[in-house]
Amino acid sequence: MYISKCSVWLRVHCATALRVCVYKGYKSLAPLLPCGAAVVVVVLYSLADKLHSFVCGIFMPQYHYPYAVPLALIQMLLNLLALVGLHAAGLVMLKPFSLRLAERLMVPAVCGSFQSVLALWAEASSHSGLYPLTARLLPVLSLAWSHLLALTTSNNTHFNCILVAVTFISVTITAREGLYTIEPLEYLYSPLSLFLHSLSLAWLAKVAQSERGHTSIFDLYYTLTVTRSLLLGFLCLLHPDSPRAITDGSWHSLLFLGYMLGILLLGAVQVLMVDITALSLSGMAAALLHSARGLTLPLYNLL
Repeated sequence: MYISKCSVWLRVHCATALRVCVYKGYKSLAPLLPCGAAVVVVVLYSLADKLHSFVCGIFMPQYHYPYAVPLALIQMLLNLLALVGLHAAGLVMLKPFSLRLAERLMVPAVCGSFQSVLALWAEASSHSGLYPLTARLLPVLSLAWSHLLALTTSNNTHFNCILVAVTFISVTITAREGLYTIEPLEYLYSPLSLFLHSLSLAWLAKVAQSERGHTSIFDLYYTLTVTRSLLLGFLCLLHPDSPRAITDGSWHSLLFLGYMLGILLLGAVQVLMVDITALSLSGMAAALLHSARGLTLPLYNLL
C-alpha cells in the first residue's frame, strides 16, 4: 500500500515538474521562434530564386521564348487560382472583389505588373549583371519610401546603418569584379524596375496598415491579384508579340512544358511570398526577403 502511494506521488510530481521544465524551456526559446521562422522563409525563398534563375537560364535561350508578358500573366492567374482553391476548400475566407480596395491598390497593381514583366525580361535578355546589381538597392529604396509615405515603422538607426553598409559593400564588391557588356535597354529597365518594385512594396504596406482591423490580408491580396491579372491581360492584348507566344512554343516537347511549368510555379511562389510579406509585415521586410540572396552572396564569396 505504501509503495503504491509513493508511485502515485512520484508520477504526479514528476509530470508536474516535467510540465514546468517544458514551459520554462518554451518561455526562454519563444523570442527565438520568430527569428528561426524568418531564417527558414529567407532560405526557402533564396533557394526558389536560385532555381528559378537556373531554369530561366536554360529555358529562354534554348527555346528562344522571351515572351515576358504572357508568362507574367500566367503567374498571376496561378496565384489567383490557388486563392480560389483555398477558398473553395474552406481554408481561407475571401470577400467578393471590392472596387474600393481595387482603387486603393491600383498603384501597387500597376507598378507590380510592369515590374514582373521587366523581371522576366531581365531573365531572358539581360546578361550583363546590371539588373541583379541594381536589385540589391531595393531594401534601401524601400526604406526611403517608408519615410516618404509616412509609414509607421520601427525606426532602428543601428539596423538602418547596418543595412546601408551591407548594401554598399555588396554592390561595391560586385562592381569591382566587373560587368559584362551592357545593352542600352538595361540602363533604362534596371533602375525603372527598382523604382517600380520599391514603390509597389511600400504602397502595399501603406494600404495594409490603413485597412488593418477592417480587411484581411487574403482579401487584400485577392483584390490585388485580380487587378494585376486584368492589367496584364490588357497588356497582353496590346503587346504585338503576344500571339507569337502561342505559335513559337514547342508544345509537343515534354521538356519544354516542364521548364515552363517550373518557371511559372517558382515565379508565382516568389511573387506570393514577397507580396504577403509586404501586406503582413512591411515593405522593408519584403524587400529584404527578395534581396537577401543577392546581398549576402558577394560577402559569402569574400570569406
